[in-house]
Amino acid sequence: MPGLSSMLGLALLAASTAPAALDFDLSPTSAERTRIYTAGDHGFESDSVAEDEQYSVALPEGLYRVSLRIGSARQSGRTTVKAEARRLMVNNVATRRGESIERSFLVDVRRPDLPPPPPTAPGADKVRLDARDLGEKSWDEKLSLEFSGTPLVTHLRIEPVTALRLFLVGDSTVTDQYAEPFASWGQMLPALLDDRIAVSNQAKSGASLKSFLVSLRLDKVLSMIAPGDWLFIQFGHNDQKKEWPATYVDPVTTYPAYLKTYIAEARRRGAHPVLVTPPERRNFEPDGHIRDTLGDYAEAVRLVAKQEQVPLIDLNRDSIAIYEALGPTLAPTAFAKEGADHTHHDNYGAWLMANAVARAVRMSIPALASHVVAPAFDPAHPPSRQAVMITPSRAVAGAPPAGS
Repeated sequence: MPGLSSMLGLALLAASTAPAALDFDLSPTSAERTRIYTAGDHGFESDSVAEDEQYSVALPEGLYRVSLRIGSARQSGRTTVKAEARRLMVNNVATRRGESIERSFLVDVRRPDLPPPPPTAPGADKVRLDARDLGEKSWDEKLSLEFSGTPLVTHLRIEPVTALRLFLVGDSTVTDQYAEPFASWGQMLPALLDDRIAVSNQAKSGASLKSFLVSLRLDKVLSMIAPGDWLFIQFGHNDQKKEWPATYVDPVTTYPAYLKTYIAEARRRGAHPVLVTPPERRNFEPDGHIRDTLGDYAEAVRLVAKQEQVPLIDLNRDSIAIYEALGPTLAPTAFAKEGADHTHHDNYGAWLMANAVARAVRMSIPALASHVVAPAFDPAHPPSRQAVMITPSRAVAGAPPAGS
């Protein structure tokens, strides 16, 4: 059971104020081990399962530091920790019997609520969520943590903090995919950064620059972003679909115009925009090279980055280098559904994309470089699938992500 500070924090939750530090004893013999989560409280989402434990704490919207004690006097283990919708925070940490280590990270918790517009003014008081959003853990009333592998988390501490945030906006190749076998670079990125910066992944499957605006998702980001924060912008896969007339944008005219609007809105609030070119789809030509399906949009991003003098992460170029280095035989292993999906990555592919992003941050964004803790990475020589150990989650998707 939590201590006095935890109980006080949970009581304050009803008033929608940030709680005091919450401490939870998750050791094998603690009463907390049998506590099942109920709305507005804390506990495990279901009975403990050795390979996959899910623990939730009801919290108001805000930024929190999560600190964990990992290890056991009785056994060795390997612990992976994911937050909210499978956002990777701690990857495959090995502990020997009798060893105990501390790990901490920052988690962004959000709600769909928006500051209500003044009377007669346009706008709304909530983000426009769809059925899939409502079934995920990104917009609910709690902070959810998944402990997988052979997890040995014995103590959990949660406390509100103020820290730098890195906001991500984009589509299905960026968003926190809620279930296997799909994954994105955005949900892998937190594990490649230190615990002084939080990744707020607001991307949405099927989103385009237009739809992200219409659904009030950009409004949500702008209501949270603070001076000094960062906004990474990556769209293209859905923007190019002429068969989606409501959201199609031309790579020469409207696409650059919308990108510049996002940049201007970030700058107006003192935040730093960064443009990311969309990763290419996995379509090989007979000569072993990747077929260009997004080149016009990637080139538009490069041009806008130069015109607006904002940092550029060329994930389109790096993704092509990664796929061609793997070749037509191995590249499918980086994609969902054993390669049947040519757009959406699995855990391995998402990890490769995230490492390419982290490498670009280290090389071209000096103000963020010190936050990168990922090892050296070369897109032309990616590590093998066997070398990338990411424990899969128990949740399996019933349908593929929107978009293609």
